[in-house]
Amino acid sequence: MNATTRTLIAAALVMGIVSGPAVAAHAATTPAPSVVSAAADRPVFSTPPDAAALERAIAGLGAQHEHATAALVRVGGTSGEWRGASGVADVRTGRPAITDGRFRAGSVTKTFTSAVVLQLAAEGRLRLDGTVQEYLPGLLPGSFKPVTVRQLLNYTSGIRPADHPGDTFEAAYAHRFDVEDPRAMIANAVAKGPEFDPGTKQHYLNIDYTVLGVLIEKVTGTSYEKAVTARILKPLGLRDTSLPSRTQTRIPGAHNRGYQAVPLPDGGRKLVDVSVWGSSWEWAAGDLISTTADLERFTKALFGGRLVPKAQLEEMFTVPAVTDFETGRPAELTAGMKRFVLPGGKEAWGKTGGRHGYNTVIGGTRDLSRTLVYSVNSTDAKGRNMNKVAEAIVYAAFAK
Repeated sequence: MNATTRTLIAAALVMGIVSGPAVAAHAATTPAPSVVSAAADRPVFSTPPDAAALERAIAGLGAQHEHATAALVRVGGTSGEWRGASGVADVRTGRPAITDGRFRAGSVTKTFTSAVVLQLAAEGRLRLDGTVQEYLPGLLPGSFKPVTVRQLLNYTSGIRPADHPGDTFEAAYAHRFDVEDPRAMIANAVAKGPEFDPGTKQHYLNIDYTVLGVLIEKVTGTSYEKAVTARILKPLGLRDTSLPSRTQTRIPGAHNRGYQAVPLPDGGRKLVDVSVWGSSWEWAAGDLISTTADLERFTKALFGGRLVPKAQLEEMFTVPAVTDFETGRPAELTAGMKRFVLPGGKEAWGKTGGRHGYNTVIGGTRDLSRTLVYSVNSTDAKGRNMNKVAEAIVYAAFAK
């Protein structure tokens, strides 16, 4: 695989990891037509995954590794399977990584949230073209034009991000136990006025899915956590997956500890344990805790049409015909997922997630000939660039 291809794939994947209020120049780019994926007539992958390349991708992880202390990987699909784990569960003791350990899945939560909203649409309990003003009157001030449910799902709402304590790790760490209310975050965000007219740009932000979490609670009459549990976790038997309460700070069950590398004045670094952390900032946009086995089961059920009916599932495989707010390039995100192009023009869909200490991916080809789920204990999980170990895993998983 050449360097240009590697760079393009990394750029395509990293978008879903970072969702902060970054500001960039907006290039004047003509939007591409909506991209709708169709299942292939023949398998995208017909040979087993490259076991040797996958083993190399996760070799040598631990306390001294530059990028990650551990990794858990599951490659699956009709073309074959591969399972692997590397690194340590705890840098102090050097215990081997727990192969079925739980982890914070970050923005992979959005795919679960999207699936519930699309289920509700299939049941006729809401309309994707229905508006926030209709379903949640008073939530948006009069300065906002109608914002549809579909625009929340595909990040084209124009709602600005809520304020956070700061963009640095130190600021986030100092406020890691703060408990935030979703409606208060929404109020903070919308008080700034719209960022752009709804449906004209795409901007990947958590706030859209915070609003969707409130919408799910309004439509179902129960908590967001109970709705996702009843509609996804229990039916699929995802016993090691959970949505923490807003005051919960620990990962339940066995898990590999997460670390953030902090530079020292002498040019070295120290690893700060970030395993204990609150989730209320992320909520319906990023608080899921899971395992690679559970996320693989979820991915296969979702792509296979067992969670969301076919008509509504198309929303997850349809890219809106707009440009990205930050880059000016054609949009790539869908309702809870992202389209990216593999070597040779092969197409895959999935979602990345990043919480301090943990990077996650779910996804694969639409025909399920190849799927990938990983958790990488990244030492800079919220960095602007894709983790090098995660990058190597993706290349190896989809190389042949």
